[in-house]
Amino acid sequence: MNQAGLDLSISQLGECRIPSPMPSMHFVDDDDHVLFDNNLQKIQEYLKAGRPPPFFEKAGPRERIYFDPSKLKCGIVTCGGLCPGLNDVIRAIVMSLFHHYGVQSIYGFPFGYEGLNYRHKHAPIELTPKSVARIHEHGGTILGSSRGPQEVSEMLDTLERMKIGILFTIGGDGTLRGGQAIADEAARRKLEIAVIGVPKTIDNDISYVQRSFGFETAVTEAGAAITSAHTEAKGARNGVGLVKLMGRESGFIAVFAALAYNDVNYCLIPEIPFTLEGFLKSLDERLDQKGHAVIVVGEGAGQDLMQSTQQRDASGNIRFGDIGNFLRDQINRHFRDAGKEINLKYIDPSYTIRSVPANAHDSAFCLALGQNAVHAGMAGRTNMVVGDWGGAFTHVPIPMAVSGRKKIDPAGWLWDTVLASTGQPRTI
Repeated sequence: MNQAGLDLSISQLGECRIPSPMPSMHFVDDDDHVLFDNNLQKIQEYLKAGRPPPFFEKAGPRERIYFDPSKLKCGIVTCGGLCPGLNDVIRAIVMSLFHHYGVQSIYGFPFGYEGLNYRHKHAPIELTPKSVARIHEHGGTILGSSRGPQEVSEMLDTLERMKIGILFTIGGDGTLRGGQAIADEAARRKLEIAVIGVPKTIDNDISYVQRSFGFETAVTEAGAAITSAHTEAKGARNGVGLVKLMGRESGFIAVFAALAYNDVNYCLIPEIPFTLEGFLKSLDERLDQKGHAVIVVGEGAGQDLMQSTQQRDASGNIRFGDIGNFLRDQINRHFRDAGKEINLKYIDPSYTIRSVPANAHDSAFCLALGQNAVHAGMAGRTNMVVGDWGGAFTHVPIPMAVSGRKKIDPAGWLWDTVLASTGQPRTI
């Protein structure tokens, strides 16, 4: 425990005694760490109190490993919604296991955790460098995906029967919770199975991880929708362009898209409440002054304005109301009742964005994530996720990663920058 409430220690299966087969490599020492907080004043406070500042274990290849590659079998699952870069991560894991460590037996389990449950009768897919050679050129995942939990004991039965030593779980909050349950059950059964997570959330909302793969591609792809909305709005009298983007509980995609494409006049996100009356009044004033407006809204924004049925999906997530359709209808009704003609165009590019291949930067990031996941697994780490913090790759305990959603601070510099860019009122 580095400080009260912040346990960043990583679980290990045992002592690493096998020399790594990786030649000519800069190995990471187990004493190499990445500071959680790089604020000098806070670091000095810890040191004055006689305590070390909190830190992450640094990711990377170790000089000695836990598993014997000649006897090792590995599995990979992809869970949750689609996200750019899934195939890139699968490819990176397979290539690293095979070429860096000489692991010959690698299996993909179809349709997420369903593939580990015999009741669904999904046959494992053998993965080789040849079979994954070009998959990064395509969106989606060659393994398929699904939502929802499976019976943990039955998944462990499959892993034990197949003698799987490392399971790589690629997914978001729900997937990581499932990975934690598998790791806990393996420990209870005294099975030497490592569970290594790779953070996949297009919303970039996993705690203690600065960025997740696919996020940068999503922001870039959102630009086409914003540009189109701006063109439509400028091309009509009292034109309004409305774009709905992903972001159930965190508005990072909407915020960074608004900053990257400076045509946005209103950015509405889940972290910042707004009233319908205040928003429509501000929009009316904007149209009187400028003659057009572009609105970007995260899918989780304004949920309190709509009637909720509290229905849940297979993963237990509340089914949100469609804020895009709601705002479209409310805006049209407001101006129709006021006798003011507007021309509104609504664009929802969500599923188009989710299914595209990763861009070059995201693809390179996926490669590094996949390789570091392999290094962690081979070194006997478990119940952890590969993270990115302060420009370095890290090991993050899954319990910390799922301890809460990462959100935008309404009083922070990022939201202040959005307000300065869009010109929207702080309170609407």
